[in-house]
Amino acid sequence: MNAAPERHKLLLAGGGHSHVLVLRRWLMRPRLRPPYTRITLVSRHGTALYSGLLPAVVAGLEPPEAAAIDLRRLCTLAGVTFVQAEITGLDLAARELRLAGRPPLRFDRLSLDLGAVTTTSGWSGGQAMAVKPLEPFLAWAEQRVAGEPLVIRGGGAAAVELALAFRARGMACELLLQGERLNLGSTAANRAAERLLAQAAIPIQRRAPAEAPADLACTGSRAPAWLAAAGLPVDPENGRVLTESSLAVIGHPALFASGDCGLIASDSRPPSGVWAVRAAPVLAENLRRSLAEPARPLRPWRPQARALQMLGDGGWQTGGPRALAFYGPVALGPSAWIWHWKQRIDRAFMARFAELQPMATAAMACRGCAAKLGAAPLAAALARLDPAGPRRPVEDAPVVGTAADGDLLLQSVDGFPALVDDPWLNGRLTSLHACSDLWASGAAVDSVQALVTVPEAAAGIQEELLLQTLAGVRSVLEPLGAPLVGGHTLEGRDGAGLALALTVNGRVAPAAHWGKGPLRPGEALLLSRPLGSGVLFAAAMAGAAAPAWMEALLEALQRSQAPLVPLLAAHGCRACTDITGFGLLGHLGEMLEASGAGVAVELEAAAMSAWPGALELLERGFASSLAPANAAALALLEGPVRLVGGSGAGRAALAGLLIDPQTCGPLLAALPAAEAPAALAALRAAGFGAAAVVGRVVSRSGAAAASPAPGG
Repeated sequence: MNAAPERHKLLLAGGGHSHVLVLRRWLMRPRLRPPYTRITLVSRHGTALYSGLLPAVVAGLEPPEAAAIDLRRLCTLAGVTFVQAEITGLDLAARELRLAGRPPLRFDRLSLDLGAVTTTSGWSGGQAMAVKPLEPFLAWAEQRVAGEPLVIRGGGAAAVELALAFRARGMACELLLQGERLNLGSTAANRAAERLLAQAAIPIQRRAPAEAPADLACTGSRAPAWLAAAGLPVDPENGRVLTESSLAVIGHPALFASGDCGLIASDSRPPSGVWAVRAAPVLAENLRRSLAEPARPLRPWRPQARALQMLGDGGWQTGGPRALAFYGPVALGPSAWIWHWKQRIDRAFMARFAELQPMATAAMACRGCAAKLGAAPLAAALARLDPAGPRRPVEDAPVVGTAADGDLLLQSVDGFPALVDDPWLNGRLTSLHACSDLWASGAAVDSVQALVTVPEAAAGIQEELLLQTLAGVRSVLEPLGAPLVGGHTLEGRDGAGLALALTVNGRVAPAAHWGKGPLRPGEALLLSRPLGSGVLFAAAMAGAAAPAWMEALLEALQRSQAPLVPLLAAHGCRACTDITGFGLLGHLGEMLEASGAGVAVELEAAAMSAWPGALELLERGFASSLAPANAAALALLEGPVRLVGGSGAGRAALAGLLIDPQTCGPLLAALPAAEAPAALAALRAAGFGAAAVVGRVVSRSGAAAASPAPGG
């Protein structure tokens, strides 16, 4: 990481092979990284699929995760901001990359490695699934079942290899060709592939009519259409961006292109992962040279004339997988040793990323709500500040006045160091988290003020961070009809990073206002969403959280819980809190504190819902850095809280879940037990499918008489 303030903005658009290898190169050799530069990778997915292993995944020879490069983890290790967004266009004059549903990103340098999309020119049969982009294709392929017929249009390597892979899954496949022959680059390759298809009983329909229906299209590829629409020079046949031998776009020295979306005008090559991989060192070096002060001459690159191509048969026969090898006019195989050679190359490529480790050996403190001060020093400080007063404030959104119409006016303040590096997403998550205090009080958000801390950097970078942060805040407020009325900005010194705090104002009718208590015997406790975000974010910082877990978590946490307020009110909610930094037990303890000594709670272990991966991580010993301080709340399990069910190692993980600090955590609502089934159905119908009734309120004496020691 650069100690000096950043002053350049480099965007890497797309998670193609060139870009992931560039990031790995800069991670392994930091001195080759462009200095004084804020680097951002933009991709529509949190993972990048390695095309070399994809047919083996389709055939069932490899699990899906074997072909997936975790972009979030790679960016975290490399000190690069990751932005998950759909790219929709490019404004060359403003130097802005346009994104769906959020403001554009400005850049000083832009590198394009976007992959490609399947072209459908020359045929019109049916609604065939496109093989590219790869991510939706793989999701579609995983839904196909054995015995189901599959018609594939195409005669290139992808069509042949995928037909064999699906054949290995027990599907009857057929290839539709536009002409007479396959298109594998040489006569020898075409003959070898035809023999392999015949052995696998995969028929070929030659000169298939353009209107013949197909299930899957492997009909060549072209670059995304928005590249040409932006005014970039492109090849008219396939839309690929034309570049100099340095990979700089012709006529646009601040732009670079590689992989399937780029084409060296003077040295044309078909799109292939081989050339994308070979281009990475040149791209990394030329991005650095372009950003040097003064700029240095760019290095030219001449790609190799030919590339070795290996095509697996999916292992459809009982003797095990085999593969063909093509190089120029030469074709070898099919052979088991070629398959093993191919597997060795593919796995070695993926190992380059799986083996990467964080540069820091010490555990990193968690961000988001897990950056809160622990309960003990907070309570001690407040007790010393006001010895005669309460040990700590009971309500997170206290009433600060009364409006002219009689509504109660509430106010809350919340914020923390940036939970994620993407400033727009961080602004959105922080806003949802801060508004939760008002929703837990039954109130509507009325207005918000923001305090944004941006790191030391050039003015243009600070402007971009501030814009993206405030736009993320407004993405939450605008659907609520609540304005962002003002705020303040600070520059973080001594290495302080991005941070956001919000003052949230709201109102509620007195009869509709909820406090944290009192809880009443006979009430049910309903939890609106799962627990475990703290341990997942902690594991992600250590590179140990599976990409699918983080994808699911971040998608769910972006959902506003504002719709829960009228639903809970309609079913008689009487007390509520949001589960945030102190974990479920800590915040449940606050509800009990507001309820008097005669009340107890029974929690159902089996009803506790966790985000995917959270319990597994807790069992492996991962925990948020705030969890040890939260562990003091486990004493409640020896008093007014009884955990019903759970034992052994599973109970230990469950205990960790109960004290896990939550960002954008669930609401915990108390409502009449008779209303609980209908309330639960209403929440699930509103999109909160993991909502659950997790406990009940009982009298303290009744709980003690009716049950054995906690955990029985």
